[in-house]
Amino acid sequence: MNANFNKTKLGVIGCGKMANAILKGTVNNKFLNPENIFVYDINNESSSQFAREFGFNKIDSVNELLNKVDTILLAVKPFVVGDVLSEIKKNYQNQLIMSILAGVKIEKYLSIINSAKIIRIMPNTPALVNEGMSAICYNSDIDNDSIDFAYNFMKNCGKVIKTTEDKIDVITALSGSGPAYYFRIIDLMAKSAQKLGLSYEDAILLSTQTALGSAKMILENDFNIEQLIKNVTTPKGCTEVGNNVLSESTINEILDKTISDTTKRAVELG
Repeated sequence: MNANFNKTKLGVIGCGKMANAILKGTVNNKFLNPENIFVYDINNESSSQFAREFGFNKIDSVNELLNKVDTILLAVKPFVVGDVLSEIKKNYQNQLIMSILAGVKIEKYLSIINSAKIIRIMPNTPALVNEGMSAICYNSDIDNDSIDFAYNFMKNCGKVIKTTEDKIDVITALSGSGPAYYFRIIDLMAKSAQKLGLSYEDAILLSTQTALGSAKMILENDFNIEQLIKNVTTPKGCTEVGNNVLSESTINEILDKTISDTTKRAVELG
């Protein structure tokens, strides 16, 4: 890790759940010093609570924040980005802007602040438990130090990949929205077992831990999923019966449509 990273003065605009998740990892891993983090939210109570929780500096305006920081984490709702960028433009001092806004493309930022240094980040909510999956993208004119900072910044709450902006909408659908879909699948499997006599409390624990362990096995076995399936499937045994049900169902089409429709929505947001 670059020793100078923890000297960075970070300004956070938007103090919602995702910003909270990301900053929690940053502080816990001592990547940045809390006294070098400045937070602003249009909701005064949100920024006050955020500052109290982590020992950050609460700031009362975007303009004031820009006078104190060299890097910005933009974490507002996508529909207000135009208004927020207009505020940033008034006192923009060539800070790196790291944006976690779904669907808002780099050209949108540049159309309002034509000199802006933008890195887009697509995080996800498992960052709350230090198991996030993030992707970053940027234009060719972004310097390596800025890229390294954004990459390592997000690495504090999970795994990170570098990608290109044309892939971000699909990534939004897969890993950004994906936790909600896994939550639903885990819940539905538990409820199926509940119908067959298990308590929901036992069933949801069994389903959840099985999902967690299975995901870990994929990561630790070079993503060789077909081999992992074979390893747990005995010919003419229980798992084979379940595999056959899945193979003969429309689950492929359902998941294709889920990811496809979510991707389309991410495109529309831009």
